[in-house]
Parts: sequence; structure tokens; C-alpha cells
Amino acid sequence: VMVKVSVIVPVYNVSAYLPICLFSLMNQTLKDIEFIIVDDGSTDDSFNVAKKLTKDDKRFHLYHKTNGGLSDARNYGITKANGEYLAFIDSDDYVDHNTMEEMYIKAKETNADIVECDFIWEYPHKQIIDKSILKESDNIMLDIRVLACNKLYRTDLIKKLNISFLKGYRYEDVAFCYKYLPFINKIETINKPFYHYIQRNGSIANTQNAKVRDIFIELDEVLNYYHDKKIYDKYKNELEYLYMRYILGSHFLRTIQIKDKKLRNSILKESYDKLNETFPNWRKNKYLKRKGLKNKYYRMMNPIFYNISSKIFRIIKR
Repeated sequence: VMVKVSVIVPVYNVSAYLPICLFSLMNQTLKDIEFIIVDDGSTDDSFNVAKKLTKDDKRFHLYHKTNGGLSDARNYGITKANGEYLAFIDSDDYVDHNTMEEMYIKAKETNADIVECDFIWEYPHKQIIDKSILKESDNIMLDIRVLACNKLYRTDLIKKLNISFLKGYRYEDVAFCYKYLPFINKIETINKPFYHYIQRNGSIANTQNAKVRDIFIELDEVLNYYHDKKIYDKYKNELEYLYMRYILGSHFLRTIQIKDKKLRNSILKESYDKLNETFPNWRKNKYLKRKGLKNKYYRMMNPIFYNISSKIFRIIKR
């Protein structure tokens, strides 16, 4: 039976956070919805919490599998999805009650392949609203926020393209997003912060170690995919710019937070070398001419400035 939206929730050792997430789903105003809860081999009480809270709600389908990581749990969820559209929600986050209804209506009205909403970074003592700039964008690929969880996707397109999350690596949203984007006709945004992205100190995203290297695997997966699909030349400028922006931007900021100095310096060098090996002419990229402080900063980047920046930003980030 086709439902309107399948919501996939991977669960792993989040028994303390799970009730808030599940209550936010139970109260969704959209009818014809299903919730696919995938317990990824939790060692705490997560599965029992989910079972107890959802036992009388036929919209919830609980699955239990051996531990394979976040990507593996999401991929498993995709295989179980019957919805016209699908969404991902992390089990320690939550959404507003009208999220799925408003996003579904927008998708149907506009025939969109992606609908994304704004989201809120929820810190213990503050909230920051993250707004989409896609309405003003001249290039969706460069301006989309690479977060799997604030979007609706067309299920048939994901299954037709056979897109899945890379198993066992961090930054799993990166390859997933950039594999889907070239094949969509329309993307729509709702400028309402429906998604509440809870920031925990111990979460995967907030722990910096040698796993920051996983970004190379995700980015190389994207490049190989574009080669395989014979669309690399069409998107070469975008891919070059994105590769540069990850290496000198978010990846750089994560790497400088690694406590082990030897490891930190080794990954910094490896990253800069990899950028220059993969895209030797990245400094001539046309998107670097775009206005903005970040581009100004990237344009100044050379080995000496890179080294100095790593020391300055490390002091600032402490």
C-alpha cells in the first residue's frame, strides 16, 4: 500500500532521547504516513523504549538488526519504505508536528524532487536557526545544505538511481546528496525551522579524531560516481569548488581540533596535498570569484597561509 511519506529513523543507544523524537512523530498532522524505526543493534534499552511507546500505533514498523552503523541502518530503512516520498530523522533529534504535512503538500503542489526546510541547531543554552539560501541561489549544487535529515526525497527516484549511504564512514550525507542532485528537476524550500538538530558533546559529529579522513572517501566516491555516470565534465567546476571548500573549510576546522599534534599535522598536510593532486588548478575555479568572505579567504590560501591559519584557528577554537 502506497503511503504519502516514509520516515526512516535509525536508532542506536539513544534511550534517553528517543521518547522526544518518537512523540514528535506520533503527533504528525499528515495522514497516510509510516515510520520505519531501525534499531541498529543497540546495547541499551532503546529497542524496548521504542516498542513500548509505539506498540498501539500501526504507523510504526520496528526492525532490529545487527550493528552496522548509521548509514547501514538508513539503507535498511530505504528497502522497507513504501512511501511516495521519504525522509530521514536521527533518533536524538525531533521535528515540529506539521513538518511532514507541510513538506508533502509543497512537494505535490510543485512536483519537487526535493523539499528542504530550515533547521535549528539546538545547543544546551542557545538555538541557532540555519536558513536555506536556495531561493537566491544561482547554483543549487554549491548552496544546498548537505544534511540528509531536513528534506523530503522522491522514493522512486532514490530506488531507480540505486542511491545509498556509504557504510562505515562519517559524513555519509555528502555522497548521498551529490549523487541525487544531478538527476532532479526541481527543488523547493520551506523557510520554517521544522527540524531540531540536537547538539550533544559525545555525538559522532562532535568527536574529532582520525575519522576526519573519511571525507576523502566520501568526496572520491562522488567524483567516481560522476565519472561512471558520464556527467563529470558537465559538473567539473562545481566538483572542484566543492572539493576545495570541504578540504579548506569544514574538514580543516575539524582537523585542527584533533588533540594529538602529530596526527593533526599529518592529516593537515595530507589534506592540502590531496586537494592539489586532485585539482591542481583549483585556484582558477570560476566559483572562487563569487563574493563573500569565505571565498576571499580561500583565494589567499597557499602553503604558508594554510599553516598559519591552522595555528590561529586552533587558538580561536579552544
